[in-house]
Amino acid sequence: MLIPILVFDVALVAWSLHLMEKAYENKEFSLMLAGTLVGLAAAAMLVVYFLMGHCMSYLLQLS
Repeated sequence: MLIPILVFDVALVAWSLHLMEKAYENKEFSLMLAGTLVGLAAAAMLVVYFLMGHCMSYLLQLS
């Protein structure tokens, strides 16, 4: 399950960088904000995935 999530995260980061490049070219703040938010969403998805992985392994050890 980790591989599809990593591929999706890499795609989100690439899209974020593309948005930020366009924002720099066009001097547009809204695209820079969108790129930042997409990058933060990718990071948050990885954090939640690893936290849930540790939580699920802990819960499985209890039973």
